[in-house]
Amino acid sequence: MSEGSYRAGMLDANEALRLLAALVIFTMVGVFGYAILTGVETVTTIAALVLLALFTFAFVYVFFSPDTLRSQYTEQTLAVASAMLEDITGGLTRESAEEICRRLLPETRAMTIAVTDREMVLACVGELADDFPPGSPIHTPTTRYVIEHGIAQSFTNDIDVRGEQGSRRNIPAGIIAPLKIRGKAVGALKFYYRSARHVNRTQYALASGFAELLSTQLTVYELERQAELTARAEVRALQAQINPHFLFNTLNTIASLTRTEPLRARDLLREFSQFYRATLENSGQLIPVKREIDQTLRYLKFEKARFGEDRVLVSVDVDEDAEDTLVPAFVIQPLVENAVRHAMRDEGALKIAIDVERAGESAVTIRVIDDGMGMDEETAMRLFDRSVGVPDPNAPQGGGAGVAMRNISERIKRFYGPKSSTTVESTPGKGTTIALHLDLEGSMYDEG
Repeated sequence: MSEGSYRAGMLDANEALRLLAALVIFTMVGVFGYAILTGVETVTTIAALVLLALFTFAFVYVFFSPDTLRSQYTEQTLAVASAMLEDITGGLTRESAEEICRRLLPETRAMTIAVTDREMVLACVGELADDFPPGSPIHTPTTRYVIEHGIAQSFTNDIDVRGEQGSRRNIPAGIIAPLKIRGKAVGALKFYYRSARHVNRTQYALASGFAELLSTQLTVYELERQAELTARAEVRALQAQINPHFLFNTLNTIASLTRTEPLRARDLLREFSQFYRATLENSGQLIPVKREIDQTLRYLKFEKARFGEDRVLVSVDVDEDAEDTLVPAFVIQPLVENAVRHAMRDEGALKIAIDVERAGESAVTIRVIDDGMGMDEETAMRLFDRSVGVPDPNAPQGGGAGVAMRNISERIKRFYGPKSSTTVESTPGKGTTIALHLDLEGSMYDEG
């Protein structure tokens, strides 16, 4: 039931009560007169009429009471508001604006509802739709005032507006409320009425309330969008941190092999091209863990070519039911890269194990284990400390690992919730184990 329907119901209820009261009185007088003329017992007649009147009034009260109508209106308003919020989850667009206008028009006494951004009409539904199509500039000074100052306004004096097709339209009354994101008006929600008497406290509260709801949802969308952009920026920063330190070494390795092992050099160059293509394609995405491991193994081919096949030994163990688990791109490769950069001894092989296992129905654990130089507890703790500046890339232990570790840890929590975690266990001279615990129930993405 719309507000207009609610008010109509209220009027119908009052009119029904007045009509019934008049009918009861008229009937009572008529029957009383008839009783006197015919000799029917007057007391009995009057008692019957009183009982009839009481029953009638009770019936009307139950089915037409203001509280009942108000309850129905509240439920309908909440349902409309919920649907409207779904419409705008993708931000303020022409499509979402039109859906909002179409939902709201039956819920008010307005003849036209429109939504604008700061410059133009996004949607207009109702009697004036043809005069103010999407894309047309904002026509009324009141709308510009609302957007500039962020304050809802109403008018009950006729305003003359020139439509998009050159027509002149008279708008008797209206309510215009700002749409805001974090306090700044980004558009307006407009209600136009046929008569000034329709602009009352209820309509004003309705327009302002819907505008507030839309503003809240727009703010949520903007925060989510900013978080996504931030995540993408962090990924690109991580890429920039990853790329330079082995880029030239890899190219130099390939260049040297062109003279001694040209076929191997050609294969490595092809792998190098695929590696960087995947790096760019995966940016900011969630990818299956097996795809992240494939990218990691591709990276290790270059390190093996540089240091020797027998210097970097890798094993991979992935549970079958965990292969398709979605993870943020660049959560395993940087860990393996840090092991190669900081854990490798001057002589002997560095063993690296990548394990992915299902931890019950709602969690997955990823471990990167090496038997390298390790680090002390204080160094391991500093990997997550943002108050520590960018680590020295020339440091023998954990030097450049901090940026990547903090980045990975924060992204894991962002994608998988606060119950997810990143832990480091390390012993100097014996190696390091880094574990990523992913809480699938807290994931902000559907793995299906």
